[in-house]
Amino acid sequence: MASFAKLNLKNIVTTVISVVNEVIKDSNGVEQEQLGIDFLKKLYNEPNAVWKQTSYNTVGGVHQLGGIPFRKNHAGIGYTYDLQRNAFIQPKPFNSWILNENTCLWEPPIPCPETYTKNKISIQGNPIRDSYNWNEQTLSWDLLDNN
Repeated sequence: MASFAKLNLKNIVTTVISVVNEVIKDSNGVEQEQLGIDFLKKLYNEPNAVWKQTSYNTVGGVHQLGGIPFRKNHAGIGYTYDLQRNAFIQPKPFNSWILNENTCLWEPPIPCPETYTKNKISIQGNPIRDSYNWNEQTLSWDLLDNN
């Protein structure tokens, strides 16, 4: 399946839809984004709509199945399409977070701690990592009660 994101006039994603791969293949069997765009414009009778192909398997500029990464991140409703970066960027989660230019993912000003509570193990016998929430007021990570 091929995924496409519909953009509004501010390049905000309003819809994400999948179409079968055969729709975007040309007569030589090569996938062409424009074929999918033309198909969706006709299907929805919206000749002026703006559609961009997006990859379900791309996160942070890496294709999770080893393929070619496409537009940095899979689009989601509310994401912005950045023309200069040719990337889909999720809404900024907190004012203090910074956009990583390579991945087009938002990162906290300080990394999340990697801690493990003693005697908490999974069914498989592995230690369970503690969970944290970002606290924008203190610009720090708050340990969640993991009981």
